[in-house]
Amino acid sequence: MISALMPTFKRADLAFERGEGAWLYTADGRRFLDFGAGIAVSSLGHGHPKLVAAIAEQAAKVMHVSNLYRIPQAEALAQKLVAHSFADSVFFCNSGAEANEGMVKMIRRDQAQRGYPERTRIICCDGAFHGRTLAMLAATGNPAYLDGFGKPVEGFDHVPFNNLNALRDAITPETAGIMVEPIQGESGIKQADPHFIHGLRQACDEFGLVLAFDEVQTGVGRTGKLFAHEWYDVKPDIISVAKGIGGGFPLGAILATEEVASHMTPGTHGTTFGGNPLACAAGNAVLDEVLAPGFLDHVRKTGAAFGEMLTELTRQHPQIFEQVRGRGLMWGLRCKPPVADVLTAVLHEGLLCVSAGDNVLRLVPPLIVTEEECRIACDAISRAATKLTQKMTELSA
Repeated sequence: MISALMPTFKRADLAFERGEGAWLYTADGRRFLDFGAGIAVSSLGHGHPKLVAAIAEQAAKVMHVSNLYRIPQAEALAQKLVAHSFADSVFFCNSGAEANEGMVKMIRRDQAQRGYPERTRIICCDGAFHGRTLAMLAATGNPAYLDGFGKPVEGFDHVPFNNLNALRDAITPETAGIMVEPIQGESGIKQADPHFIHGLRQACDEFGLVLAFDEVQTGVGRTGKLFAHEWYDVKPDIISVAKGIGGGFPLGAILATEEVASHMTPGTHGTTFGGNPLACAAGNAVLDEVLAPGFLDHVRKTGAAFGEMLTELTRQHPQIFEQVRGRGLMWGLRCKPPVADVLTAVLHEGLLCVSAGDNVLRLVPPLIVTEEECRIACDAISRAATKLTQKMTELSA
Protein backbone atom coordinates (compact mmCIF):
# COMPACT_ATOMS: atom_id res chain seq x y z
CA MET A 1 0.00 0.00 0.00
CA ILE A 2 1.38 3.39 -0.97
CA SER A 3 2.40 5.80 1.77
CA ALA A 4 0.52 9.04 2.31
CA LEU A 5 3.74 10.87 1.42
CA MET A 6 4.43 10.08 -2.22
CA PRO A 7 7.48 7.76 -2.48
CA THR A 8 9.68 9.89 -4.75
CA PHE A 9 12.66 9.82 -2.35
CA LYS A 10 14.71 7.07 -0.73
CA ARG A 11 14.71 8.58 2.73
CA ALA A 12 17.08 7.63 5.53
CA ASP A 13 15.28 6.54 8.67
CA LEU A 14 16.15 9.76 10.49
CA ALA A 15 13.92 12.59 11.68
CA PHE A 16 15.56 15.69 13.09
CA GLU A 17 13.98 17.67 15.88
CA ARG A 18 16.32 20.64 16.03
CA GLY A 19 19.61 22.00 14.77
CA GLU A 20 22.38 24.24 15.99
CA GLY A 21 25.09 25.54 13.67
CA ALA A 22 26.47 22.64 11.69
CA TRP A 23 24.79 20.02 13.91
CA LEU A 24 21.42 18.28 13.79
CA TYR A 25 19.68 16.42 16.63
CA THR A 26 17.10 13.66 16.46
CA ALA A 27 14.15 13.35 18.83
CA ASP A 28 15.94 10.54 20.69
CA GLY A 29 19.00 12.73 21.32
CA ARG A 30 21.41 11.53 18.64
CA ARG A 31 23.69 14.19 17.18
CA PHE A 32 24.88 14.37 13.57
CA LEU A 33 27.38 16.69 11.91
CA ASP A 34 25.61 18.07 8.85
CA PHE A 35 27.86 18.21 5.80
CA GLY A 36 24.93 17.96 3.41
CA ALA A 37 23.26 21.19 4.57
CA GLY A 38 19.96 20.24 2.99
CA ILE A 39 21.80 19.75 -0.34
CA ALA A 40 23.84 22.97 -0.09
CA VAL A 41 20.87 25.02 1.16
CA SER A 42 21.45 25.76 4.86
CA SER A 43 24.13 28.36 4.19
CA LEU A 44 24.05 29.82 7.72
CA GLY A 45 23.59 26.46 9.39
CA HIS A 46 20.73 25.60 11.71
CA GLY A 47 19.09 27.97 14.17
CA HIS A 48 21.13 30.99 13.11
CA PRO A 49 19.87 33.73 15.46
CA LYS A 50 19.71 36.54 12.88
CA LEU A 51 17.95 34.40 10.29
CA VAL A 52 15.51 33.01 12.85
CA ALA A 53 14.75 36.50 14.16
CA ALA A 54 14.24 37.94 10.68
CA ILE A 55 11.78 35.20 9.71
CA ALA A 56 9.88 35.34 13.02
CA GLU A 57 9.62 39.13 12.98
CA GLN A 58 8.39 39.24 9.40
CA ALA A 59 5.98 36.34 9.88
CA ALA A 60 4.34 38.24 12.73
CA LYS A 61 3.76 41.22 10.41
CA VAL A 62 2.88 40.00 6.92
CA MET A 63 4.01 36.90 5.05
CA HIS A 64 2.48 37.29 1.62
CA VAL A 65 0.75 39.97 -0.42
CA SER A 66 1.51 38.94 -4.05
CA ASN A 67 3.40 40.92 -6.65
CA LEU A 68 0.36 43.08 -7.37
CA TYR A 69 1.87 45.47 -4.82
CA ARG A 70 5.28 46.81 -3.89
CA ILE A 71 7.33 44.56 -1.63
CA PRO A 72 9.98 46.62 0.19
CA GLN A 73 11.81 43.51 1.36
CA ALA A 74 12.22 42.35 -2.24
CA GLU A 75 13.33 45.80 -3.34
CA ALA A 76 15.99 45.87 -0.63
CA LEU A 77 17.27 42.40 -1.48
CA ALA A 78 17.39 43.20 -5.19
CA GLN A 79 19.37 46.37 -4.49
CA LYS A 80 21.93 44.39 -2.47
CA LEU A 81 22.33 41.78 -5.20
CA VAL A 82 22.72 44.42 -7.88
CA ALA A 83 25.24 46.36 -5.79
CA HIS A 84 27.43 43.27 -5.35
CA SER A 85 27.19 41.64 -8.77
CA PHE A 86 27.32 42.17 -12.52
CA ALA A 87 23.53 42.47 -12.62
CA ASP A 88 21.26 45.47 -13.10
CA SER A 89 17.94 43.82 -12.23
CA VAL A 90 16.59 40.81 -10.31
CA PHE A 91 13.50 38.59 -10.54
CA PHE A 92 12.58 36.54 -7.47
CA CYS A 93 10.99 33.10 -7.56
CA ASN A 94 10.84 30.02 -5.32
CA SER A 95 13.39 27.42 -6.43
CA GLY A 96 16.35 26.62 -8.63
CA ALA A 97 14.32 24.85 -11.28
CA GLU A 98 11.96 27.83 -11.46
CA ALA A 99 14.91 30.21 -11.71
CA ASN A 100 16.37 28.20 -14.57
CA GLU A 101 13.02 28.03 -16.36
CA GLY A 102 12.70 31.79 -16.09
CA MET A 103 16.27 32.25 -17.25
CA VAL A 104 15.60 30.27 -20.42
CA LYS A 105 12.48 32.36 -21.07
CA MET A 106 14.50 35.54 -20.66
CA ILE A 107 17.19 34.32 -23.06
CA ARG A 108 14.59 33.55 -25.72
CA ARG A 109 12.77 36.82 -25.09
CA ASP A 110 16.00 38.78 -25.43
CA GLN A 111 16.73 37.25 -28.83
CA ALA A 112 13.18 37.75 -30.06
CA GLN A 113 13.14 41.40 -29.02
CA ARG A 114 16.47 41.97 -30.74
CA GLY A 115 15.02 40.72 -34.00
CA TYR A 116 15.96 37.02 -33.89
CA PRO A 117 12.77 35.10 -33.03
CA GLU A 118 14.21 31.97 -34.65
CA ARG A 119 16.86 31.81 -31.93
CA THR A 120 15.26 29.58 -29.31
CA ARG A 121 17.79 26.81 -28.65
CA ILE A 122 20.06 26.67 -25.60
CA ILE A 123 23.40 24.86 -25.52
CA CYS A 124 23.92 22.91 -22.28
CA CYS A 125 26.64 20.53 -21.11
CA ASP A 126 26.70 16.81 -20.51
CA GLY A 127 26.63 16.10 -16.80
CA ALA A 128 24.57 19.20 -16.03
CA PHE A 129 21.70 19.37 -13.59
CA HIS A 130 19.24 22.22 -14.07
CA GLY A 131 16.13 20.96 -12.29
CA ARG A 132 13.19 18.55 -12.38
CA THR A 133 10.54 20.41 -14.39
CA LEU A 134 9.86 19.02 -17.85
CA ALA A 135 11.91 21.69 -19.62
CA MET A 136 14.78 21.53 -17.14
CA LEU A 137 14.87 17.75 -17.44
CA ALA A 138 15.48 18.31 -21.13
CA ALA A 139 18.14 20.91 -20.34
CA THR A 140 19.77 18.45 -17.96
CA GLY A 141 19.66 15.71 -20.56
CA ASN A 142 20.15 12.77 -18.19
CA PRO A 143 18.34 9.75 -19.70
CA ALA A 144 17.59 8.34 -16.24
CA TYR A 145 15.69 11.48 -15.28
CA LEU A 146 13.87 11.64 -18.62
CA ASP A 147 12.69 8.02 -18.60
CA GLY A 148 8.92 7.67 -18.57
CA PHE A 149 8.04 11.31 -19.13
CA GLY A 150 7.51 11.30 -22.86
CA LYS A 151 9.37 13.15 -25.58
CA PRO A 152 11.88 15.65 -24.12
CA VAL A 153 11.01 19.32 -24.43
CA GLU A 154 12.57 20.75 -27.58
CA GLY A 155 15.18 23.47 -27.60
CA PHE A 156 18.24 22.08 -25.81
CA ASP A 157 21.48 20.87 -27.35
CA HIS A 158 24.22 19.15 -25.36
CA VAL A 159 28.00 19.16 -25.67
CA PRO A 160 30.77 17.67 -23.51
CA PHE A 161 31.65 19.78 -20.46
CA ASN A 162 34.88 21.75 -20.89
CA ASN A 163 35.03 21.02 -24.65
CA LEU A 164 35.09 24.43 -26.34
CA ASN A 165 35.52 23.05 -29.86
CA ALA A 166 32.40 20.90 -29.52
CA LEU A 167 30.48 23.82 -28.11
CA ARG A 168 31.39 26.16 -30.96
CA ASP A 169 30.50 23.44 -33.46
CA ALA A 170 27.05 23.17 -31.84
CA ILE A 171 26.17 26.83 -32.49
CA THR A 172 23.56 27.19 -35.23
CA PRO A 173 21.39 30.05 -36.54
CA GLU A 174 18.76 28.88 -34.01
CA THR A 175 21.05 29.12 -30.98
CA ALA A 176 19.94 31.74 -28.45
CA GLY A 177 22.36 31.19 -25.58
CA ILE A 178 24.62 28.96 -23.53
CA MET A 179 23.72 27.72 -20.03
CA VAL A 180 26.52 26.26 -17.90
CA GLU A 181 27.28 25.54 -14.23
CA PRO A 182 30.69 26.91 -13.18
CA ILE A 183 31.00 23.78 -11.05
CA GLN A 184 28.77 20.82 -11.83
CA GLY A 185 27.44 19.63 -8.49
CA GLU A 186 25.10 16.72 -9.20
CA SER A 187 27.47 15.03 -11.65
CA GLY A 188 30.33 14.88 -9.16
CA ILE A 189 31.81 18.32 -8.31
CA LYS A 190 33.42 18.98 -11.68
CA GLN A 191 34.92 22.44 -12.19
CA ALA A 192 34.79 24.33 -15.45
CA ASP A 193 38.20 25.00 -16.94
CA PRO A 194 39.09 28.74 -17.07
CA HIS A 195 39.84 28.46 -20.80
CA PHE A 196 36.37 26.99 -21.31
CA ILE A 197 34.59 29.75 -19.39
CA HIS A 198 36.51 32.51 -21.16
CA GLY A 199 35.80 30.78 -24.45
CA LEU A 200 32.07 30.82 -23.70
CA ARG A 201 32.13 34.58 -23.26
CA GLN A 202 34.06 35.00 -26.50
CA ALA A 203 31.68 32.74 -28.42
CA CYS A 204 28.63 34.57 -27.07
CA ASP A 205 30.12 37.93 -28.04
CA GLU A 206 31.06 36.64 -31.48
CA PHE A 207 27.66 35.13 -32.32
CA GLY A 208 25.41 37.48 -30.35
CA LEU A 209 24.35 34.85 -27.82
CA VAL A 210 23.34 35.16 -24.17
CA LEU A 211 25.77 33.74 -21.62
CA ALA A 212 23.91 32.18 -18.68
CA PHE A 213 25.40 30.59 -15.58
CA ASP A 214 23.40 28.23 -13.40
CA GLU A 215 24.64 29.27 -9.94
CA VAL A 216 21.86 27.54 -8.02
CA GLN A 217 24.37 25.44 -6.08
CA THR A 218 27.56 27.49 -6.47
CA GLY A 219 26.13 30.91 -5.65
CA VAL A 220 25.81 32.93 -2.42
CA GLY A 221 29.30 32.22 -1.10
CA ARG A 222 29.49 28.45 -1.57
CA THR A 223 32.88 28.62 -3.35
CA GLY A 224 34.34 31.52 -1.37
CA LYS A 225 33.14 34.24 -3.75
CA LEU A 226 29.59 35.56 -3.75
CA PHE A 227 29.19 33.85 -7.14
CA ALA A 228 31.48 31.18 -8.57
CA HIS A 229 31.87 32.88 -11.94
CA GLU A 230 33.81 35.64 -10.17
CA TRP A 231 36.76 33.23 -9.88
CA TYR A 232 37.01 33.31 -13.68
CA ASP A 233 36.77 37.09 -14.04
CA VAL A 234 34.07 36.63 -16.67
CA LYS A 235 30.87 38.66 -16.76
CA PRO A 236 27.72 36.71 -17.68
CA ASP A 237 24.53 38.20 -19.07
CA ILE A 238 22.25 36.34 -16.69
CA ILE A 239 22.49 33.85 -13.81
CA SER A 240 20.13 31.74 -11.73
CA VAL A 241 20.40 31.53 -7.95
CA ALA A 242 18.56 29.53 -5.27
CA LYS A 243 19.50 27.02 -2.53
CA GLY A 244 21.71 29.04 -0.14
CA ILE A 245 20.12 32.44 -0.80
CA GLY A 246 17.25 31.73 1.63
CA GLY A 247 19.29 29.79 4.16
CA GLY A 248 16.61 27.08 4.19
CA PHE A 249 13.59 29.18 3.28
CA PRO A 250 12.44 28.58 -0.35
CA LEU A 251 13.80 31.39 -2.50
CA GLY A 252 15.23 31.68 -5.99
CA ALA A 253 16.39 34.56 -8.13
CA ILE A 254 17.37 35.47 -11.66
CA LEU A 255 20.00 38.19 -11.98
CA ALA A 256 20.44 39.87 -15.35
CA THR A 257 22.02 42.81 -17.11
CA GLU A 258 19.80 45.67 -18.18
CA GLU A 259 20.10 44.59 -21.81
CA VAL A 260 18.44 41.25 -21.02
CA ALA A 261 16.14 42.34 -18.19
CA SER A 262 14.67 45.32 -20.05
CA HIS A 263 12.72 42.99 -22.33
CA MET A 264 10.80 41.50 -19.38
CA THR A 265 7.90 43.93 -19.39
CA PRO A 266 4.63 43.49 -17.42
CA GLY A 267 2.91 40.26 -18.39
CA THR A 268 5.96 38.49 -19.83
CA HIS A 269 6.66 36.47 -16.67
CA GLY A 270 5.24 36.08 -13.20
CA THR A 271 5.01 34.23 -9.92
CA THR A 272 2.46 34.07 -7.12
CA PHE A 273 4.76 33.36 -4.19
CA GLY A 274 8.12 34.53 -5.52
CA GLY A 275 9.78 37.37 -3.66
CA ASN A 276 7.13 37.65 -0.96
CA PRO A 277 7.92 39.55 2.27
CA LEU A 278 8.76 36.45 4.29
CA ALA A 279 11.07 34.89 1.70
CA CYS A 280 12.90 38.15 1.13
CA ALA A 281 13.24 38.80 4.86
CA ALA A 282 15.13 35.50 4.97
CA GLY A 283 17.14 36.43 1.88
CA ASN A 284 18.11 39.80 3.32
CA ALA A 285 19.27 38.18 6.57
CA VAL A 286 21.37 35.63 4.69
CA LEU A 287 22.92 38.15 2.32
CA ASP A 288 23.74 40.56 5.14
CA GLU A 289 25.72 37.78 6.82
CA VAL A 290 27.44 36.56 3.67
CA LEU A 291 28.44 40.11 2.70
CA ALA A 292 29.63 41.00 6.21
CA PRO A 293 33.39 41.67 6.50
CA GLY A 294 35.34 38.45 6.88
CA PHE A 295 32.56 36.01 6.02
CA LEU A 296 33.77 35.05 2.53
CA ASP A 297 37.36 35.11 3.82
CA HIS A 298 36.25 32.51 6.35
CA VAL A 299 34.73 30.35 3.60
CA ARG A 300 37.92 30.53 1.54
CA LYS A 301 40.22 29.84 4.51
CA THR A 302 38.11 27.04 5.97
CA GLY A 303 37.48 25.57 2.53
CA ALA A 304 41.19 25.51 1.68
CA ALA A 305 41.98 23.79 5.00
CA PHE A 306 39.17 21.30 4.41
CA GLY A 307 40.51 20.53 0.95
CA GLU A 308 43.94 19.76 2.41
CA MET A 309 42.35 17.48 5.00
CA LEU A 310 40.45 15.61 2.28
CA THR A 311 43.60 15.26 0.19
CA GLU A 312 45.37 13.68 3.17
CA LEU A 313 42.34 11.49 3.79
CA THR A 314 42.54 10.21 0.21
CA ARG A 315 46.24 9.46 0.68
CA GLN A 316 45.50 7.51 3.86
CA HIS A 317 42.66 5.46 2.35
CA PRO A 318 43.59 4.67 -1.27
CA GLN A 319 41.35 1.59 -1.27
CA ILE A 320 38.29 3.78 -0.71
CA PHE A 321 39.02 7.19 -2.26
CA GLU A 322 40.81 8.06 -5.47
CA GLN A 323 40.27 11.79 -6.08
CA VAL A 324 39.39 15.06 -4.34
CA ARG A 325 37.48 17.72 -6.26
CA GLY A 326 36.15 21.09 -5.26
CA ARG A 327 36.55 24.65 -4.10
CA GLY A 328 35.51 26.71 -1.11
CA LEU A 329 33.02 24.60 0.84
CA MET A 330 31.90 22.51 -2.11
CA TRP A 331 33.90 19.28 -2.18
CA GLY A 332 33.64 15.77 -3.54
CA LEU A 333 35.49 12.53 -2.85
CA ARG A 334 35.46 10.10 -5.78
CA CYS A 335 35.02 6.66 -4.30
CA LYS A 336 36.19 3.23 -5.40
CA PRO A 337 33.45 1.17 -3.73
CA PRO A 338 29.85 2.21 -4.49
CA VAL A 339 29.23 5.67 -3.06
CA ALA A 340 26.01 4.39 -1.47
CA ASP A 341 28.13 2.09 0.70
CA VAL A 342 30.39 4.98 1.71
CA LEU A 343 27.39 7.21 2.43
CA THR A 344 25.92 4.58 4.74
CA ALA A 345 29.25 4.02 6.46
CA VAL A 346 29.81 7.71 7.24
CA LEU A 347 26.22 8.02 8.45
CA HIS A 348 26.97 5.33 11.02
CA GLU A 349 29.86 7.54 12.19
CA GLY A 350 27.51 10.48 12.78
CA LEU A 351 28.16 12.44 9.57
CA LEU A 352 25.54 13.53 7.06
CA CYS A 353 26.71 13.82 3.44
CA VAL A 354 25.15 13.69 -0.02
CA SER A 355 25.97 11.47 -2.95
CA ALA A 356 26.63 12.79 -6.45
CA GLY A 357 27.27 11.38 -9.89
CA ASP A 358 30.52 9.72 -10.94
CA ASN A 359 30.50 7.76 -7.66
CA VAL A 360 31.26 10.89 -5.63
CA LEU A 361 30.62 11.60 -1.95
CA ARG A 362 29.54 15.25 -1.84
CA LEU A 363 30.50 17.46 1.12
CA VAL A 364 28.70 20.81 1.26
CA PRO A 365 28.58 21.95 4.89
CA PRO A 366 27.01 25.18 6.13
CA LEU A 367 29.21 28.17 5.31
CA ILE A 368 29.61 28.92 9.02
CA VAL A 369 31.37 25.58 9.63
CA THR A 370 34.67 25.70 11.54
CA GLU A 371 37.98 24.05 10.73
CA GLU A 372 37.58 21.94 13.85
CA GLU A 373 34.23 20.68 12.58
CA CYS A 374 35.90 19.88 9.25
CA ARG A 375 38.46 17.81 11.18
CA ILE A 376 35.65 16.02 13.02
CA ALA A 377 34.04 15.26 9.66
CA CYS A 378 37.30 13.92 8.24
CA ASP A 379 37.81 11.76 11.33
CA ALA A 380 34.35 10.30 10.82
CA ILE A 381 35.07 9.62 7.14
CA SER A 382 38.40 8.04 8.09
CA ARG A 383 36.74 5.71 10.60
CA ALA A 384 34.17 4.74 8.00
CA ALA A 385 36.88 4.14 5.39
CA THR A 386 38.86 1.96 7.79
CA LYS A 387 35.82 -0.21 8.48
CA LEU A 388 34.97 -0.44 4.78
CA THR A 389 38.53 -1.46 3.94
CA GLN A 390 38.45 -4.15 6.62
CA LYS A 391 35.12 -5.44 5.33
CA MET A 392 36.41 -5.52 1.74
CA THR A 393 39.52 -7.40 2.87
CA GLU A 394 37.44 -9.97 4.72
CA LEU A 395 35.17 -10.51 1.73
CA SER A 396 38.10 -11.02 -0.63
CA ALA A 397 39.89 -13.44 1.71
